[in-house]
Amino acid sequence: MLNIDISFLKSSELDSAVEDITVKYNELYKNKIIHNIKEIDGHITYDGPDLDLSATTEIDLRNIIEVTCKGTIGRHYCQVPDSMNGVQLVKNKLVLIKLQEGTEIATILEFGEIVTLKRRSLGLCSEEIPVVIRMADDSDIEQYQMNVEKEIDAKIFFLECIEEHNLEMKLVDVHYQFDKEKLYFYFTADGRVDFRELVKDLASKFKTRIELRQIGVRDEAKRIGGLGSCGREFCCSSFITNFKKITTQIASEQNLSTYLVKHSGPCGKLKCCLSFEVD
Repeated sequence: MLNIDISFLKSSELDSAVEDITVKYNELYKNKIIHNIKEIDGHITYDGPDLDLSATTEIDLRNIIEVTCKGTIGRHYCQVPDSMNGVQLVKNKLVLIKLQEGTEIATILEFGEIVTLKRRSLGLCSEEIPVVIRMADDSDIEQYQMNVEKEIDAKIFFLECIEEHNLEMKLVDVHYQFDKEKLYFYFTADGRVDFRELVKDLASKFKTRIELRQIGVRDEAKRIGGLGSCGREFCCSSFITNFKKITTQIASEQNLSTYLVKHSGPCGKLKCCLSFEVD
């Protein structure tokens, strides 16, 4: 093993170098997968490991991007209209999208060939999806920031109301729809909650449509995010799109400790990563 003196490098330079290398090789791996794709007689085939492209043989010719939106749980695919063909798409940039519920602002996660691969592996093709309206401009971003500030006031009022009505519920998040047509409150509760009087108070206060959504504890962890015991971002908030049922049998098959608390995540359920080794 070579003994190389790198003491002349500053710590900040080392940190940035590691980050640059991570980005570089992630891109190289992605490009390698895309390079192995072949199109034969209008059908996509893939010569390589890691991806199962047998779910569908159809090709979706629409220009589709993957986005994440605070108003919805998880990642979503959106169609880019032909009128935006000349617009340059950039990761982490904001776009306005049209949902059934109204207009929302979302962040671009992926676009191009990698989205085609992911959708093909999931067997998705020609389904109805939200449409991108345009790239967000300065006025849209300003409106978004104003909505975020109003969400803080809504959260405080909501907590006061549930205390007044003595409701057994935990507020997880508040979201103002971009066009202000609706105000969402996400909460968890052990059982059903009669919040009819609560909705009346909220509607009279904010003068808009109110929607209360009860979510599970795993959805709560996915929405809030954080770091797991492994030191990495939660799997549910970083890449898992659908939750699998994790049972104690999965843990016992891997000869893990019967002390289940050790194998539970912040949500209180068994960790999603236990299913990674089952196959």
